[in-house]
Amino acid sequence: MTDYVFPPSPQPVVPVKGTAGVFPVRRIWCVGQNYAAHAREMGSNPERSEPFFFSKPGDAVVPQGGLLPFPVSTSDLHHEVELVAAIGRPGHDITEEEALSHIYGYAV
Repeated sequence: MTDYVFPPSPQPVVPVKGTAGVFPVRRIWCVGQNYAAHAREMGSNPERSEPFFFSKPGDAVVPQGGLLPFPVSTSDLHHEVELVAAIGRPGHDITEEEALSHIYGYAV
């Protein structure tokens, strides 16, 4: 057993609809600038800017009914609903034809 200097955070999970199971959330990879109207709303010009990739930690997921704490002085908090493609098995240099076989499921 590891002697942690403080307890580690629990593994973030999300429920799998229609089952008693949960899906572990390890890494979240995102695409920015992929929705033109939102890009304009945020002050970007989607015609001149390419989509870009970024990541978020697994514990960025807020469960249904969960609270999102933020500083009281916050005046411009944005939330978004995202389409999720949950990857269910590992892979590397996957062909386009093989890609769908690696997806466990989808979520919103």
